[in-house]
Amino acid sequence: MSDDSLSEQLAKTNEALAEWAARSACDSDGLIDRFEQMGYAVRGKSEDEIAEILKKPPTKPSQA
Repeated sequence: MSDDSLSEQLAKTNEALAEWAARSACDSDGLIDRFEQMGYAVRGKSEDEIAEILKKPPTKPSQA
């Protein structure tokens, strides 16, 4: 498998995981808290907005 197809496969997997995580976060205050601690500004966002946010790097430093 070429590096390009591996990169494409990884991008598709990351997108699917972001969408799954967004659906899960909508039902879990704890998961929202964790994403916020990781630097993702997701509090008060819709499922679609959360998915788009999770597809990109965090915008704030992690609060471990």
